[in-house]
Amino acid sequence: MRFMTAIACSAFAFLALPLGNSFSEAQAQSPSGFQNYLMEVRQKALNEGVSARTLDRVLPSLTYNARVVRLDQSQPGGAPNSKIPPFAPYKRKHVTQVRINNGKAAYRRLIGKLSQIERDTGVPAGIIMAIYGKESNYGSFTGNFDIPRALATLAYEGRRRSLFEGELLAALKMIDNGVSQSAMTGSWAGAMGKPQFLPSVYLRLAKDGNGDGYADIWNNEYDAMASIANYFVNAGWRRGETWGIAVNVPNSLNRNSIKNKTKATRCPRVHERHSQWKTMDEWRRLGVVPSSWRKLGNDTLATLLEPDGPGKRAYLLTSNYRVILDYNCSNFYGLTVGLLADAIRS
Repeated sequence: MRFMTAIACSAFAFLALPLGNSFSEAQAQSPSGFQNYLMEVRQKALNEGVSARTLDRVLPSLTYNARVVRLDQSQPGGAPNSKIPPFAPYKRKHVTQVRINNGKAAYRRLIGKLSQIERDTGVPAGIIMAIYGKESNYGSFTGNFDIPRALATLAYEGRRRSLFEGELLAALKMIDNGVSQSAMTGSWAGAMGKPQFLPSVYLRLAKDGNGDGYADIWNNEYDAMASIANYFVNAGWRRGETWGIAVNVPNSLNRNSIKNKTKATRCPRVHERHSQWKTMDEWRRLGVVPSSWRKLGNDTLATLLEPDGPGKRAYLLTSNYRVILDYNCSNFYGLTVGLLADAIRS
């Protein structure tokens, strides 16, 4: 999940968050400053129900990690008026034959459990596998940073303290609930395991997929797959509806007449590229038709996205596409998840 894209490639669009006060190197190198901050965290954690026994064991073991601060500060700023790059090169890089083949192999290996999850939740196995492939390359790269240490460092640094301190408190709750501190490894910004869940997401949505009473998203694929599906259910996935379809758009289409006039409260730059919602029947009457065998029902609502502009490949996207965006609010991410899912199941 993003910080999942920024992380694993990360589970969110954190880079657009405002930065806090500047942080000097002298502060960073001050052990007493870091430990004093952890004492503030201790009180907040106590207030949120974390046991003193857990806090007295975990907090003294944490040390400042300058590397995660450097990684955080090296992230691009995503300037509001920056030009959006073309989608086609991104697609070629992220929906590769190697990734498709590895997804098919993982799908065959997990088919029994995936079929059960799909029956129980309505989330397609292909979508689950595509998320698995995008987030951690089917579990082969999950990160090796100590999560409590990384989050404590980033919270202390202060640029995004409200974000990282909240995740640190969630990580302490996980340990207090029985998750081994040594097991909590992941990306430098806190995303963990095969699905790259942040600690707060783990607390809300991690699932035990094999019935042993523990949601082990680091080592157990059944748990990881069940957790991804539970995330999508929680975000509003609609059973029986695809994410979208590729379409042909006539040159005569009046784009101004279908322009989206609604301002999204979350990820506005992502959603402003989408058209108004129309039924598939309405799109067909405008001359927008599927370019493959895959179809949408006449009454299905969809928005049009032309990621590389008029005359290039276009897509009609359903409400389930918005669920993919909830995992990582990026049109490029959402499209490649959908396309990878279709390729894995083809």
